Amino acid sequence: MTKKRRLSMICLSLLTAAIMVPSTLLAEGNQGTASTPNKSVTTAQAPVYQNVSVHDPSIVKDGDSYYVFGSHIEAAKSKDLISWTRFTNGYTTPGNTLYGDLSANLSESFAWAGRNDSDSKGGYAVWAPDVFWNKDYLHPDGSKGAYMMYYSASSTYIRSAIGFAVSKQIEGPYTYGGTVVYSGFTRDDAKDKDSVINKKWTNTNISKLIRSGTFSNPRPEWFNADGSYANLTYPNAIDANLFYDSKGKLHMVYGSWSGGIFELEVNPRTGMPIYPGQDGITEDGRLIDRYFGTKIAGGYGKSGEGPYVVYNKETGYYYLYVTYGWLGADGGYNMRVFRSKQPEGPYVDSLGQNAVLPGNIDNAPYGNKLIGNYLFDRKVGDPGTGSGVGYVSPGHNSVYQDTASGRAYLVFHSRFPQTGEMHELRVHQIFMNEQGWPLIAPYHYGGESLSKADRQDVIGDYKLINHGRSNSADIQHASSITLNKNNTVTGAVQGTWKRTGQYQASLTLSGVTYEGVFLRQWDPVSQQRVMTFTALSKDGTAIWGSKLPNEDDREVVADVVQDLTLGDTSQVVANLSLPTEGSRQTTISWTTSNADVVTTAGEIHRPASGSGNKSVVLTAIITKGKVTATKRFDITVLPYSDAKLTARYSFENDLKDGTGSYAAGTITGSKLDQTGGKITYTDGHQGKAASFDGASGIRLPDGLISSSSYSVSLWVKPEQLSLYTTTFFGAKDSTNWVSVVPMGPASNQTMVWSGSETWYDAAAGPAIQAGEWTQLAFSVDRGTLTVYVNGVAKFTGSHFKDLFTGPGGTFSLGVNWWDPPFQGLIDELTLYEGALTPQQAADLAKTSP
Repeated sequence: MTKKRRLSMICLSLLTAAIMVPSTLLAEGNQGTASTPNKSVTTAQAPVYQNVSVHDPSIVKDGDSYYVFGSHIEAAKSKDLISWTRFTNGYTTPGNTLYGDLSANLSESFAWAGRNDSDSKGGYAVWAPDVFWNKDYLHPDGSKGAYMMYYSASSTYIRSAIGFAVSKQIEGPYTYGGTVVYSGFTRDDAKDKDSVINKKWTNTNISKLIRSGTFSNPRPEWFNADGSYANLTYPNAIDANLFYDSKGKLHMVYGSWSGGIFELEVNPRTGMPIYPGQDGITEDGRLIDRYFGTKIAGGYGKSGEGPYVVYNKETGYYYLYVTYGWLGADGGYNMRVFRSKQPEGPYVDSLGQNAVLPGNIDNAPYGNKLIGNYLFDRKVGDPGTGSGVGYVSPGHNSVYQDTASGRAYLVFHSRFPQTGEMHELRVHQIFMNEQGWPLIAPYHYGGESLSKADRQDVIGDYKLINHGRSNSADIQHASSITLNKNNTVTGAVQGTWKRTGQYQASLTLSGVTYEGVFLRQWDPVSQQRVMTFTALSKDGTAIWGSKLPNEDDREVVADVVQDLTLGDTSQVVANLSLPTEGSRQTTISWTTSNADVVTTAGEIHRPASGSGNKSVVLTAIITKGKVTATKRFDITVLPYSDAKLTARYSFENDLKDGTGSYAAGTITGSKLDQTGGKITYTDGHQGKAASFDGASGIRLPDGLISSSSYSVSLWVKPEQLSLYTTTFFGAKDSTNWVSVVPMGPASNQTMVWSGSETWYDAAAGPAIQAGEWTQLAFSVDRGTLTVYVNGVAKFTGSHFKDLFTGPGGTFSLGVNWWDPPFQGLIDELTLYEGALTPQQAADLAKTSP
């Protein structure tokens, strides 16, 4: 789980300045005038969302306030589950809001993992706490009752520990109580990379347990033949969750990936596990370990983490929530649920499949899938603006059950389409279908409650999401269906529908029956309350629906005509995005007055440098049923204009700008704001090159770029590739930046990567080769980004943020404020005012070594 560690850290550092932001539509798209108001929705007062970034949130209520505690010592509170306020200060120490002197307070756990060690070198890795009130906890002074925080300290994907701290006040400070479970230990002396910690099992609490007689010796099966930790069978000790069973006994579930999820009973007076002491097998064949407890899910190195168990008195089941995939925007994080009549399992899905995998097989078919990657696309002509609302890699949930109201809520973090690794807290209401399985409301909780769903309000057009069963990172896009008056379903899928109660829903789509509920919710795109449905099939597949206005074909076509826009068409320099589908499967076709300049697919052929503008008329033909309309767009295509050289750093045994326009660069340490590094010079692509040792960088002059149209080109020869490592880096500030990374977060591709209010991933193909010279370049032209590899355009995209207009701007080579420094050679850095023409980009790559 090294990626989890690194990605979480960079997200933490980049989001510090924007930890609390107003609710927005988190997917970019064509901006157009809102279409006709929804005739079948209510305009009740909008919920006032105030969102926060709390990763791996655990929810608990104290008095009239809800609290969420998450990874990296972040926490927030709310009165209504809608508007949240952060009250912590992250890893700050001393003076940490929750832990005081963090290093001293948790020193026993940090002696094993999580502080300035291996994957947490230079910092901390305190993850995924679970907080709850334990009325039975006995303090040293004899008083009883404490809020208990079970946290994770981790240094690698398997070397971790779970400890706990206690406080009589929900907001702390929390005092260390003990470290309860270790993982990643070895049979013999051993150390991880960048670590001084001896991983031998004798350096855990196992030695103490043997001395106390809990068990007599280490279990031989904990170790592989070479003495390493057997992590395909045994857990990574993170992600604890504490819960009470129906008889009042306290239990802990925990674990991540690899060996799976385990359960231990806990002594409520001490907070310490009641270790089994003996090995065994459950009646259904699951592992019981003397130390780790009973296996309840996963195994064989398959994904699965963030376990959370809740008991439901109405159904009599314990529900085990777990997240598959990995948490990055390209990782396919998705939430699953199983249930059991006993706290220690067996937990099964709706098909009766055990949560513990039967072998080294794909885990995607196991567990009812509640949420994965999806987007309620806003088609042209739909209400609202933007491209819709959806989630990317939603997961690591907790659950809050309100005994007074009978409501339940799923609390989790999520990333979002087209926003990179930015993440926020989300709360969705939970309902039970008639088979006693959880259903998740389609939209962010906004104060809604179940009420009678009148038949006339249910009938109409819907956007449909089918979450499927896979662990894929692909986004499930909405399709269009209609719930007709005669109880048939038509559109993208065929079938039938019916109400089975005041709000209960049953839909049979393509021969599969889904049971669920109808519910009015706040739609953040249309900014109104709309009818929705959420339902689950017998095989554990979830579907969601969101209703559109009641309109006839003529009204729909009018909406599409009004909403259809191509943006500013008076100075076109990049391909146009020409939509071919509008609201409710309306078709949009195109004609052009000059296909040599603008094609009917929106491809632009710009005139050569020195030529004049070209004018073209594009006509959209909008059709639904027997209704047709047209809309004209006048397009002016600008000719290419050669970019003008503004700076050249050739590294001929110095860091000077060869044009004389800017100052020389200066040497940094391993971070942009550190000193003490060393740059040498060696044979380069042309003459000499700057040699980076993996612990140094070059700070370039401030203000090197100061416009909305610019280009950067450089030759790079990495000695080794590491995730996120930059070659060229520029920043307006710590949350608005652009980076040229040989290996980036989009499936390890070479890319131009940018962070701002929304993140931008410009992937240019498979990572470039270590040990080889590659020419990388990118151009920004008033929001259009083009990325070149060896003179060939590999990416072109729009809506790139204007980062550098105006004074200031910080620039560097090989380093930024967060990531591992570059190791290898950089040569011939050139900067330009304006965008490179294709010919200029090709010429830059032609220069032979």
